Amino acid sequence: MSEIHRDVEFGAGTATETFDLEQEPAAKKIEGRTPWQLARARLRRDKLSMIALTVASLVVLMAVLAPILDAVGILKPNDFNPELIDPALGGYPRGAFGGMSWSHPLGVEPGTGRDTLSRVVLGLTFSLIVAISATLIAVVVGTVLGLIAGFLGHWADWGISRFADMVLAFPVTLMLLALSGMFIELIGRVVPNDNVATGLYIIFVLGFFGWPTFARIIRGQVLSMREREFIEAARSLGASNRRIYFKELLPNLWAPILVYGTLVLPAYVSAEAALSFLGVGIKPPTPTLGNILANSVNYASSVPIFFLVPGLAIATVVLSFNLLGDGLRDALDPKADR
Repeated sequence: MSEIHRDVEFGAGTATETFDLEQEPAAKKIEGRTPWQLARARLRRDKLSMIALTVASLVVLMAVLAPILDAVGILKPNDFNPELIDPALGGYPRGAFGGMSWSHPLGVEPGTGRDTLSRVVLGLTFSLIVAISATLIAVVVGTVLGLIAGFLGHWADWGISRFADMVLAFPVTLMLLALSGMFIELIGRVVPNDNVATGLYIIFVLGFFGWPTFARIIRGQVLSMREREFIEAARSLGASNRRIYFKELLPNLWAPILVYGTLVLPAYVSAEAALSFLGVGIKPPTPTLGNILANSVNYASSVPIFFLVPGLAIATVVLSFNLLGDGLRDALDPKADR
């Protein structure tokens, strides 16, 4: 056993103190944490954001599994069930709450008898495909152009900034409606499926009109970083602009990329629903949250459950991703704990 002896004088005599090193508590090691570890710790402390993360994860998981469940016959979104419809009532479902039963937990669609749960779950897949694809286009294009504008400055900054101003000057919804006929026809010459052509058109237009806002965010971040020491060091070592963009600057821009992506994605889910309501979205029988909701409006007073289910599904997706985006913004803010 390791001991330390020390003589202590008091009054006219001395005494010996003995310390047992093995009984002394070990000093705690001080470990540094990366910015990502700090962000995760902040996010875990935010209960509302953790709930939103859980709900958003379940939504994405359902969207991924829905086509598989449809292929194996567990979901049956396009199966007609005429026996569940009462012709004497104008095609309304038999039974209470829109025809709810163990076989159809959320009821059936008026007029056709198709399972509402199956259509909403599969519709979630197509709505998220449109929203995520449009978000990726906006983020990728905005990131690249924002990097170039912020780092090069001068004529490149002026040209990209003016082009972004011009794009932002156009009303998105009006342009979607006005150009839909011509562009869907052009895309249809390459893609024979009308719904695929419509989906590609919506993805392209939402992504095209979404990149300028993000480019401005990235440009502002790059302007504050391009004079930093690590950028000057990369320049002095002869690094190319491409390497500086993607090896030096981009790793420091993941925070605004994640925050913006989680905030704009629910906006595109809502946009798809609005376009379907206006008659520009993907048409039935392919289900999306938008066209299911547009169809359910006709039965809002007579079969309210059929109207509430897709409406609540859209609200859940939008709210969960919005709250997750707010939580990520707070977690990734280095001054959040100050």
